[in-house]
Amino acid sequence: MARPMICRKVACDVMAVYFKPQGIPMRCLEEIELELDEVEALRLADIEDLYQADAAARMGVSRQTFGNIISRAHKKVATAILGGKALRIATSGESIERLAAPNEIQPPLTNEETP
Repeated sequence: MARPMICRKVACDVMAVYFKPQGIPMRCLEEIELELDEVEALRLADIEDLYQADAAARMGVSRQTFGNIISRAHKKVATAILGGKALRIATSGESIERLAAPNEIQPPLTNEETP
């Protein structure tokens, strides 16, 4: 029996949920789904240039789990690009804890929330 999935912390905000080859109707394309935790792993490893251990800590998973997530994400993106397939980004999922995106501004604390 498989172990239950650990809750993953995700802080990225995705602007588009579909990417596809130009000039081919969507109905003619095979679709590959990129999970939200895979998008977050790509952001942490490839955009923020974090080491796997640091990125894993930010997501609240082990380094081994992060390695598995980033490997899956790279394979899906490469398959979509090289195979001419559509890439759909999931906007939610089980075991995902949404955090504020790094570029989002937090609202100021009210008097009731002030420690």
